[in-house]
Amino acid sequence: MSRVLPGGSPTGAATRAIRVLVVDDHPVVRAGMVAMLSEEPGLVVVGEAANGAEALGVIARLMPDVVLMDLRMPVMDGAEATARIVGAGGAGVPQVLVLTTYDTDADIVRSVEAGARGYLLKDAPPAQIAEAIQRAARGETVLAPAVAARLADRMRAPMGTPELTAREIEVLALVAQGQSNAEVGRSLFIGEATVKTHLVRVFAKLGVSDRTAAVTAAYRLGLLPPPG
Repeated sequence: MSRVLPGGSPTGAATRAIRVLVVDDHPVVRAGMVAMLSEEPGLVVVGEAANGAEALGVIARLMPDVVLMDLRMPVMDGAEATARIVGAGGAGVPQVLVLTTYDTDADIVRSVEAGARGYLLKDAPPAQIAEAIQRAARGETVLAPAVAARLADRMRAPMGTPELTAREIEVLALVAQGQSNAEVGRSLFIGEATVKTHLVRVFAKLGVSDRTAAVTAAYRLGLLPPPG
């Protein structure tokens, strides 16, 4: 559940500090991050949210400068929330700084393509996280060294066939048969939200934006057997 913290009003002395919204689905992690950032001069945590949908619901009211965003969350994950925040445009749109335990290529690329200003791992020292928030607020790009290296390697690597996981291929094969997300979920005994998450990752890997294009690309690349 989202929560407004002391200093959450956009008026008064808090305007002199960088306003931060913490988004993470683990209450203990979220509380620890709030406590840590509250000790940092120049930062004020104005609220917290347990998923991307909650974050979208409070941004207009809390007016954060930076959203510290986890990636893998229920209801709405961090990459989708980031894309919606950045895509809103206009004045007052906050910068999004991803803070996650995951450093896979797919997660990194999805976040960067969604418009995240930076990408850090949760094992980063508190001082590094605080500095990253300050830099993100200034509009600078902030990447953990390991993440920057992975992006550089990815850009240097020759383009080849994207690698889909076994589950992603299963989902895509059922989509190719004309099944809806709900039907795919029932076939694979997983939730509809999980199906959507798999499809979002498939779209990112294949460089497409919808189900039809994903199936077409999968056939073209030989990721699915040709229909017959």
